[in-house]
Amino acid sequence: MAFKSVLPRRSNTVTTSNTTRTSTSASMGEGDAIPDSDYKDTTNLLVERLHAWKHVCGNLEDYMTTTMKVQKSHAKELEKVFKTVSEPIKEEHHFDQGATGVSDAEKRLKQSVVPILEQLHAEIKTKAKELGGGAMKHGKEVTKSRAATQKHIELLGQYAATFETSKSRLDAAHDPYILSRGVTYRLGRQVADENLHFQEILTIQNSIPTFEAHIIETIQRAMNEFFQCMTAQTDHHRNMYSNIVTHSQQIPIDFEWNNFFKRNDATLLDPSAPLRDLATIRYANQDHHATKPLVEGILDRKSRAVLKGYTGGYFAITPAGYLHGFKENDDTRHEPVPDISLYLPECTIGGFNDLKFSVKGKDLSGGKVGNAFHMTSEFNFKARTKNDFEQWQAVLSNPGSWSGAGSVVASPSGSQVASPVSPISPAATMPNVGEASGQAGITEKAAVPPEQPATTETTQGDAPAVAEKPAVEAAPPAPTNAEGAPATEPMPTTTTGAVTEGTVTKPAVQEEGTVSVPTAEK
Repeated sequence: MAFKSVLPRRSNTVTTSNTTRTSTSASMGEGDAIPDSDYKDTTNLLVERLHAWKHVCGNLEDYMTTTMKVQKSHAKELEKVFKTVSEPIKEEHHFDQGATGVSDAEKRLKQSVVPILEQLHAEIKTKAKELGGGAMKHGKEVTKSRAATQKHIELLGQYAATFETSKSRLDAAHDPYILSRGVTYRLGRQVADENLHFQEILTIQNSIPTFEAHIIETIQRAMNEFFQCMTAQTDHHRNMYSNIVTHSQQIPIDFEWNNFFKRNDATLLDPSAPLRDLATIRYANQDHHATKPLVEGILDRKSRAVLKGYTGGYFAITPAGYLHGFKENDDTRHEPVPDISLYLPECTIGGFNDLKFSVKGKDLSGGKVGNAFHMTSEFNFKARTKNDFEQWQAVLSNPGSWSGAGSVVASPSGSQVASPVSPISPAATMPNVGEASGQAGITEKAAVPPEQPATTETTQGDAPAVAEKPAVEAAPPAPTNAEGAPATEPMPTTTTGAVTEGTVTKPAVQEEGTVSVPTAEK
C-alpha cells in the first residue's frame, strides 16, 4: 500500500515596514526634553511577534487535528476492507489493531499531541495580552508626565518673553527662575517614568527569547509525541514524519530571535543603551539670563522667635528683582516653592555690618513665613564668610541689576545708595536684638514716633551720594531740647559720635551731599 502526500509548508515570518530601518537603537534622544519616541512601536512589534507565533501554533493545531481526522477516517475505511474479505488476508499484521495500529493513532493524537499545542496556544495568547496591557498602562503615565513638562516649558517661555518685553513686575510664582526650576522638577519625574517604562519594555523584550525557546521546545515535544504516534504505521509514513521532526529539531533555540532582532534593530531596544540623564537634557529658555540668579548661596536668616536664633537656608536674587528663600537647594525631590519671596524694588535694604544685613518688605510667597495679608516685616540675614557677605552686598547695593528698578540700600559706613523708589526706613538700620542687648541704655524703638511718620528732605543736589544715581534724601534732623541743644533721651540707634549709656552726647557730622545713617557702635 503506497501513500502519496504533500508536506505542509510553513509561511515566512511576518514582516512589517519597520524591518527596513537601519538605525541601531530605538532609544530616545539624550538631549530632548520631550522625546518623540514613546516605545509604542517596540510594544506593537513585540505583540505582533507573539501573534506570529500564535498563528504558527494554530497552524500546527489545525494540521494535527486534520491528521487525527484522517487517521480516524482511514481506520474506518480499513474496517470496510476487512469486512469484504471472507478470510484473513496474509498481510493482516500490517493493520494491527493494537496500540500502534491505525485505529489507535487518532486517539493518541487527540490525547497526547493536540493538548500540548492547545496549551501552548493559550500561553502565547496570554503573554501577548499581558504585554499589550502592561505596556499601555505605563505608557499612559509617561504621556501624562511629558504633557506636564511641556506645559511648564511653555509657561517658562511665555514669562521669559514677558520679562524681555516688559519691565513690569512679575508674580513670584511666574519668575522665570522659579519656572525653570519647576521644569527641572517635572523633567526629573518624567525621566523617572520614562526610565521605568524603558526598563519594563526592556525586561519584556529580554523575556521574549526565553519564551520563544519555550515555544520551540514545546513544539519539539509535541512533534516528538506525534512521531511516536505515527511510527507504528508504514515505513513511508515513518520516514515522512521523521523528516518533519528532524527539521524541527534542527532549529536552534535562538535562531529565529537572532534573525528577528537583526531585521528589527531599529525598533527594538538596545540593551546596552544608557539611561537618560537629567544633566544632558536641554529645553527652551534653559539658559535665559532671567533664569540665572545674580547671586545665590547659603545664608542664615534670623528667626522671628528670639530663642531660635539663626536658621540656615538657600537664597537667591533673580534678575526679576526677587529675593527668594528655600529650605534646601534641591530641584529633584521636591517642588522648588520659595519659603519667602521679597520684591526688592519695594523693599528697604540696609544694616550691612559684621556679615549681616536686613531687608524690610512684604513676603509675597504666601508660605508659612509670610501671611495671607502680606504684612511688612523685617528679615535679618547673616553670611557665613566674608567673601559671601561681599558678594551679597555688591548685588544688593546695585539696584540697577534688578530689572532696572531701584531700592533703598543702606551702607555700613553710614552713606546711602540713592534710589528714586523709597527712602530709607528707620527699621533698616536698627541693630539686631542680639547685637544691641550688650549695650546698656540702647533700645530698639523707632527713630521717629509712630504718630510722626519719617520725612525726607533733599540735601544739596550738587553732590549725589552715588554716581549716576538720583539725589539722596536727607535724614530728619536730630531732636533738640528747648535750648537748641541735642536731646539726651535714649535713641534707638547711635550716631557716629560718642555714645554714653544710650544717650547721644554729640550729633553726627554730616558731609555735604551725603546722608548719615545711624549705626550702632560696639
